[in-house]
Amino acid sequence: MNLSARHLRAFVALAEERHFTRAAQRCHLTQPAFSALIRAIEDDAGMRLFDRTTRHVELTAEGRILETSARRLLADFELVMEDLRDHAARRRGRVALAALPSLAAGWLPDILADFHRRYPGIALTLRDALLDPCLDMVRDGEVDFAVASRRADMAELDSEFLHADRFHLVCRADHPLAARPAATLAQVAKWPLIQLARNSSVRQHLDAALGRRKLRPLVEVEHLATVTGLVAAGLGVSIVPEMTLFHFQRPGVAIRPLAGKVPTRALYLVKRTGRTLPLAAQTLYETLLREREHIASIAHHAGLSR
Repeated sequence: MNLSARHLRAFVALAEERHFTRAAQRCHLTQPAFSALIRAIEDDAGMRLFDRTTRHVELTAEGRILETSARRLLADFELVMEDLRDHAARRRGRVALAALPSLAAGWLPDILADFHRRYPGIALTLRDALLDPCLDMVRDGEVDFAVASRRADMAELDSEFLHADRFHLVCRADHPLAARPAATLAQVAKWPLIQLARNSSVRQHLDAALGRRKLRPLVEVEHLATVTGLVAAGLGVSIVPEMTLFHFQRPGVAIRPLAGKVPTRALYLVKRTGRTLPLAAQTLYETLLREREHIASIAHHAGLSR
């Protein structure tokens, strides 16, 4: 039986009204069109579902069987349509987002808090991970999109540029480099360097920007919080992007811009090629795109004043 919601509504209307004219009016159809709809249902079922007289319309025994199922199917259909309307109105939904740890901890929280206030029915999942896991989660469909950098292999991934994240020097406030208004890479290279591990987007972009002129780290670590502690202890200096500078807002640590040709880390919104984002995810994606104009202010708020 090939019945649509339109057929079921007509059937239930006639079962309740027991009158073709009233049922047709209820369905906003002419009586001939309504009668044709009922005949189509009976033809498809291969049996009579209504007994008609000049005064009354009554369900047959088979019609009463269909009535129970028809009401249940219409109720389920209305629940599905209500759910879709809620998603369309952003009253319900789910967004899974991956982000580099520095962005997940620094730039995104205020944006996500505001998004949640505007759309409290949308559940948020934030996966903070290094570059390769971030992009792998997008490619494998584990998250809707990511805020991350690009890598050499971007197969099955589309990216939209967000921001060129400029690198800065961080050192102890009593370090000789802190007395300068800015420092060149050549000057930084003379001091022991605290570096992030090679699988981080920070390290990959810094190495790519430096080309053959590699900096030799004294210590390599996995987390920015560890870099902060080591720099504050005076073990060495470090070069980090401006979106990570909130980690270094603490007494005794100085933040200085780099002079000359400054390395940058390009940041993108990344989603799977050919995939339409769910409405809730598309709303957050567009929200982050609109925030591009405000990203440049992060450096100022990170305390670059000397």
